Amino acid sequence: MGASIGTPPAARPSRLTALMQSAAMWLPPLLTVEGLVMYVLALRVAPGPLRGVDLTEIDGLGLISAMPVTAFAAILLMLVAFFVTIAQNTDRKFLLLFQIAAITFALHGAAALVEDEARFPTAYVHAGFVEYINRTGEASPILDARFAWPGFFALVAFVTKAAGISDLSLLLKWTPLLSNLLYLLPFVIILRQVVATTRARWFAALLFVIVQWIGQDYLSSQGFTYAIYLAFVAIVLRWFGKVEPRIKPLPPKGFIRRLLAKLDALTPGELPHKTGVYDRSIMLILLIALFGAATASHQITPFMMLGALTGLILLRRSSLSWGLPFFLGLVVLSWISYQTVTFWSGHLDQLFGGLGRILENLQRNTGDRIDGSDPEHALVLTARLGICGVILTLAAVGLLRRLRRGVGDRAALLLLCIPVLALGLQSYGGEIGLRIYLFALPGACILAAYAFFPNLPAGSEDASEETVPIRRRNIRFNPQLTRKISLLLAAGCAMALALVFLVARYGNEQFERVSASEVAAMHYIYDHDEPSARVLYLVPQIGPEVTPIIPWGERDFDKISYEQALVDKNPAQLSSVIDKLRVSEPNTFLVVTRGQAGYLQLNHGYPDDWLPRFRAALDANKELKRVFNGEEAAVYTLKSYPKGAEIPERGIPLGGNDPTSPWTPVGLAALAVTWIALFAYEAFHLRGPAVTVRARRRILFVAVPAFVVALAVIAERFIVIGYQIQ
Repeated sequence: MGASIGTPPAARPSRLTALMQSAAMWLPPLLTVEGLVMYVLALRVAPGPLRGVDLTEIDGLGLISAMPVTAFAAILLMLVAFFVTIAQNTDRKFLLLFQIAAITFALHGAAALVEDEARFPTAYVHAGFVEYINRTGEASPILDARFAWPGFFALVAFVTKAAGISDLSLLLKWTPLLSNLLYLLPFVIILRQVVATTRARWFAALLFVIVQWIGQDYLSSQGFTYAIYLAFVAIVLRWFGKVEPRIKPLPPKGFIRRLLAKLDALTPGELPHKTGVYDRSIMLILLIALFGAATASHQITPFMMLGALTGLILLRRSSLSWGLPFFLGLVVLSWISYQTVTFWSGHLDQLFGGLGRILENLQRNTGDRIDGSDPEHALVLTARLGICGVILTLAAVGLLRRLRRGVGDRAALLLLCIPVLALGLQSYGGEIGLRIYLFALPGACILAAYAFFPNLPAGSEDASEETVPIRRRNIRFNPQLTRKISLLLAAGCAMALALVFLVARYGNEQFERVSASEVAAMHYIYDHDEPSARVLYLVPQIGPEVTPIIPWGERDFDKISYEQALVDKNPAQLSSVIDKLRVSEPNTFLVVTRGQAGYLQLNHGYPDDWLPRFRAALDANKELKRVFNGEEAAVYTLKSYPKGAEIPERGIPLGGNDPTSPWTPVGLAALAVTWIALFAYEAFHLRGPAVTVRARRRILFVAVPAFVVALAVIAERFIVIGYQIQ
């Protein structure tokens, strides 16, 4: 009793000690916020030692050449904070989402922070499509083939007009960042459906951010429908996912049968999720609506969605029936046949000419992009191919490591492989390789994360703790040491990829960056385009599919025509430009910009001082007058035109009746019957295959003949209309 009285009370930990003990809780968010603030200050403050960005210092490597060292340090600090968080045993979802969002802001929002205008010239023509729809209430495929898929532009036009927004410059500037933040939401849902550790899931989400350098996330139909694609896949896996129990039958005879038996014996890499009939019915309607929106907005995305759905059903990872792929396939075929006649009539070779030309399409997307580039700029193109090679290699390693653990990741492998089939369709203007990479990223990032974190999560059906591969020898490394090594390797890989991302994403900034002077030059033309105007842009050779490297088409897309003007490597040689202006109507403008000169220098070997010498030669020419003068852009026209020459009216028909075929009315009726029947078939299937077998058989007696008739009429329209016009 006396001894207990004489015992001194236990010393309470000091505030500093308690603070250090709780560092695991507050240090990661503090580092993230500190890195984010440090990054914004590093880019936004006035240029100086270790701070600020001087855009005039951008060279062939792009924006990274003008960024201060402190910006890179800030990115690395945020990455360190992320890996400190996933190293903890708890799954801090909201913190990890915030950290990935901060890294996304740093990587995909860099240009918006340092540049006054929205980057990427093509974004402006899409704003012009929206302006045209708002002004005329029509989408004219005669004006541009992209109007044959007007869904996205019509949606933006409706929203902006309802909100009273007439200037889209702010939206254009921040859309890339907003798009990538939007992509994260469905991708996280996809990750929740895979059997993986917390570290693997969140590292896959991080990879998805730092290897997406494609740049299709600006205000475009592709950027919009990519979000739809991710949402479509997420719904299929989350609400219609299917995982069959593993079976280990006696080894059958035959190599193929033994292989299939081994695959069936693997642990599924996906999680099952049971939902009620009502919820699944709502999600079925949403799936069809998403597919319809993508079909009306973009040429490629619906085929990617259809391929993913069909593959998941074929690999028994979806509970949906075969009726839905036939339903959706008929949707996209009918849209092309009935709604894009102006695009394909008389141009069937453009639509189907690339079928099967895999090697040719691949060459147009790889070698052709590197040949002829400036040596410094070739590093940018090599960096892009390097990121692609690294992520695919990691995906292969991750797949093998999971197989060693007895896990079959059918869904992830399918999402990686299905987009490759598009290589046999057409080159898509030399960009099909970029689209394949974009759509393969979800599956590639999931499998690549398994290269570092391949184990099954603790507490899963097959393991009470994280699994390790079965080895013939009874050797096992220290699990904690192995996890630490894997974490360090993943952190090093992510940091390297993040830095290379800045080169790959912003390596074209010499000509993809748009300055206020270039925008002002185009606005001068818009103010003087009555009743019409013609814009000449600079090209190294006259040819098809040369996109203007100017912020073109933002307004009055129906009043202005854009034509090529050939320029020589010798800036004093103006004969081709002058000849082009002489044969043009009044109100023809030659636009000379820094962006066009940068493109000519980096991709076609024009001299570094070509632009000032070219502008000096134009200023000295007696036949020309400069009507707009800016620091990085100028506009020229002829001083005088032949007497009596008038500015022509540029009348673009808004609509009109598309050509048709004799069987078209029958085809429309067959489409309606087929869609109603197949939807009813799928709705009955949701109630349970065994319950509604008789009803579904009766529906098929109606659906199959109607489907055959609808498909036959679609083929008849391609033959009759296509060759009739040719």
